[in-house]
Amino acid sequence: MSLTNRILLAMVAGIALGSLLEWLMGALDPAGGLHAFIENGLILGLFDVVGRVFIASLKLLVVPLVMVSLICGMSSLGASARMGSIAGRTIGLYLFTTCVAVTLGLTAALLIGPGKGVEAMASTAFEAKTPPPLTDTLVNIFPSNPFKAMAEGQMLQVIVFALLVGFALTRAGDAGERIANWFRDMEVIVMKMVGILIELAPYGVFALLTKLFATMGFGTIIDLAAYFFTLLGVLLFHGLVVYTSLLRTLTGLSPVVLLQKMRRVWAFAFSTASSGATLPITLRTVEKRLGVSKSVAGFSVPLGATINMDGTAIMQGVATVFIAQVYGVDLTSGQILMVVLTATLASIGTAAVPGVGLITLALVLQQAGLPVEGVALIIGVDRFLDMVRTMVNVTGDATVATIVAHQEGQLDHDIYLDPNADHDGDLKEPQTTGAAA
Repeated sequence: MSLTNRILLAMVAGIALGSLLEWLMGALDPAGGLHAFIENGLILGLFDVVGRVFIASLKLLVVPLVMVSLICGMSSLGASARMGSIAGRTIGLYLFTTCVAVTLGLTAALLIGPGKGVEAMASTAFEAKTPPPLTDTLVNIFPSNPFKAMAEGQMLQVIVFALLVGFALTRAGDAGERIANWFRDMEVIVMKMVGILIELAPYGVFALLTKLFATMGFGTIIDLAAYFFTLLGVLLFHGLVVYTSLLRTLTGLSPVVLLQKMRRVWAFAFSTASSGATLPITLRTVEKRLGVSKSVAGFSVPLGATINMDGTAIMQGVATVFIAQVYGVDLTSGQILMVVLTATLASIGTAAVPGVGLITLALVLQQAGLPVEGVALIIGVDRFLDMVRTMVNVTGDATVATIVAHQEGQLDHDIYLDPNADHDGDLKEPQTTGAAA
């Protein structure tokens, strides 16, 4: 059985076992020994520990992978002016898709009206953190201490520092070339670590989903069915229609190929609910299965994992309309425009903050003049939807990287069309393609 199928099987098994355990917990006596064993020994013990260790292992690789990928990608471009073209295309596409995403979310929610008839009774308290001013967000992109930024996982600051190092290497002559070769060797080692972790992925995915569905169940989804399925429908439309249309229009490539090769990444994204934690697998897939050159993939994918929050932008659009309808507030055209602008800008500066979706939603609600306490209404189903949002985000990262690589002449079409490229995630040496060779 291929690795991808093993991961998908682990997903199905985890959801089934978690749902079974959730049913057993409700049927058993809460004071009984079997109930305590299932809750404390299995759900909060074995499965929780294995899942958290797996997530920690993924996060372990994020900072070194971003560092070496961006430095190698930047240095491989040499002193040419192509970096400006790649950066401009990548950032432009990310901002465009984010604007489309939040607009889609608002439009669908206004047409469907998921909040009509729902009473504003929040069962879970939510304390909104004070969002940083836009000026602070812009200033905080630039690190004052790069080592502190790496230790704290401030990915925007890490990206800026890595790009500066990579650019400096292209201007440092022989010394720069020696250090650049060292980083290329480090990239090989980091990718080996990624490959080893991928082989253990089915166990981590199984543990994560078992614990999630054992504690959440499907009952929570039913209570907010209109909101849940509205948001889910827009997320699927954006991921399967908007991205594929963009890829077909700008490159002429078959989007079916890209979607087929993203299955493994989707499994990771769904189980971890984190674009950052999925970054090692996304980067490997974009390079080895989609044929994007190192220089483009090393820049676009880490940047996308940090600022490309299309799934979150959709959630903010749908959730804003939902909360406004629950509280009986009619949104004006000015408020709708403010939601689009705020959601787009918020997706850039707050990606490294824990609970980014709910925090940026609080920011959007404040700017639109809506009650922030309405966030508590959607907390119950947000975890599952966050998993789907992450799948949309990583699909956007891969799509933008493929488009930019094609437009820059740095896409290996033979690898893109090869259904068996890096099929089982075997540990091969990284290959250079296109202009980056």
